[in-house]
Amino acid sequence: MTKTVDNDPKFILLGGFFLVALLIYTGLHAYDFLTWCMEVAPVIIALPILAATYRTFPLTSLLYWVIVLHSIVLIFGGMYTYARVPLGFEIAQWLDLTRNPYDKIGHFMQGFAPALIAREILIRGNYVNGRRMLNFIVICIVLAISASYELIEWGAAVWMGQGADEFLGTQGDIWDTQSDMFFALIGSSVAIGFFSGFHDKLIKKVGQNENSR
Repeated sequence: MTKTVDNDPKFILLGGFFLVALLIYTGLHAYDFLTWCMEVAPVIIALPILAATYRTFPLTSLLYWVIVLHSIVLIFGGMYTYARVPLGFEIAQWLDLTRNPYDKIGHFMQGFAPALIAREILIRGNYVNGRRMLNFIVICIVLAISASYELIEWGAAVWMGQGADEFLGTQGDIWDTQSDMFFALIGSSVAIGFFSGFHDKLIKKVGQNENSR
């Protein structure tokens, strides 16, 4: 098989090293270290799992790069706290918003990335028959993940009291939980609606590579 930039292990390894370096830098410069720890926990958990499964269950190149992108969003959200990310203030100014919307980018990615992850696992494992049922189950999985995250935020609020404000990032919005889940739904819908065809081709390519071993 001829290696290209998208499937060369060296580029995937480079992505991993980049995330580790970013974790170290942002951890040292975090606005609130406890908030940083809670926000980047998914990245810290995911990196060893991805490294351990790379040879036995390599993912498509699309999925690896989407995970890197999602991780970057999480890491900077942890460094500044979501209500203080500079990019969010720029977007708020462009769109004339009253709050920093960076957390909505995070929840969009919370739908986008898990949708592709769930989709790839379900297709490659032959767990679901039929595209409509596949799409339905993927969206259900995304909403379950989103709801679970909101429960974690609720638990943090109960445990930490006012100290959880930076982690919650509601910015006074009483509908923040509902809008977070809505943006996760949008993210999953975009992933399915616009990337399914490309994703299918990459999954087929990965399957052919595994069969040729």
